[in-house]
Amino acid sequence: MTIFEPNAQAFTTLKATPKTIVITGGSSGIGLATAHLLSTLNPAHNLVLIDLNPPPSTFKHDPSHLLVHTCNITSWAAQRSGFEAAYSRFGSIDCVFVNAGIAEYGEQFFTDELDANGKLKEPDRRVLNVDMDAASDTTKLAIHYLRNNQEGGEIVLTASLAGYLASAGAPLYSAAKHGVVGLMRALKQECAKLGISISVIAPGITVTPILTSNNRRLSAPPDVYAKEMAAKGVPINKPESIALAVCWLFNEQSKANGAGLLIQGDKFADLERALAKSREQWMGKEMLALFRGGRSAPLFDRLGTDTKAKI
Repeated sequence: MTIFEPNAQAFTTLKATPKTIVITGGSSGIGLATAHLLSTLNPAHNLVLIDLNPPPSTFKHDPSHLLVHTCNITSWAAQRSGFEAAYSRFGSIDCVFVNAGIAEYGEQFFTDELDANGKLKEPDRRVLNVDMDAASDTTKLAIHYLRNNQEGGEIVLTASLAGYLASAGAPLYSAAKHGVVGLMRALKQECAKLGISISVIAPGITVTPILTSNNRRLSAPPDVYAKEMAAKGVPINKPESIALAVCWLFNEQSKANGAGLLIQGDKFADLERALAKSREQWMGKEMLALFRGGRSAPLFDRLGTDTKAKI
């Protein structure tokens, strides 16, 4: 697996061609860092930030090229209206960064709470609702709009290192991020037929508000907590590095389809390519042969030839 570092100066497509780019969770953390980088690369990009809150006043982008849509990302109707507003104002949507997410909330498996009737209380599903269900909704909306473009478009989803190596302290977050990786893998072949590139980023620990949110044991600000972990040898990412990965995937266009960028300590590697090349090692030769022999079985409905359904 080759470690590399993207160079923003080489993002010739993003620098030369104004695009309409939707970012969920675009008002803070990785989403905001990505918006900043895109604005720097080309001030004529139309940026659509969909988030619960607007971006900070420090974010400067030409108002004629900026649309802020505040909503609860778990509402299909609210998300849909954000995409509708973007399409109505800018005439197309070219790239979508499926990024909104929250950290693990509470302890759902080993702490028992009772409801008003004295029975085991229903678990809190907000992490799955935001990190998996809403991400799937955003991806649906992205495909709906991108498939109408003559040249397709790009989708990047925020997974996590926890989407490949589960975090014992965050079971629902890990499950959701595994789901995001699986969603990309299951969609990449059909998306390619539509001219759509779909990929994931898988950041390790990154200095953003999500780092300490919902954790009552961590009272220090994210940057202070990150420094403490770095002193113990934990690799830490800057949000700007994750933004660099997202923009690299956008700029690569079809060549990025199916990629899964792991980012640790501001270093980059494509896990998906590495895993594909090593299948025989982790599946075994006989199991891999059986898998390949059964891939063409007509088990599921496939997309027909008329895939350019109009909006």
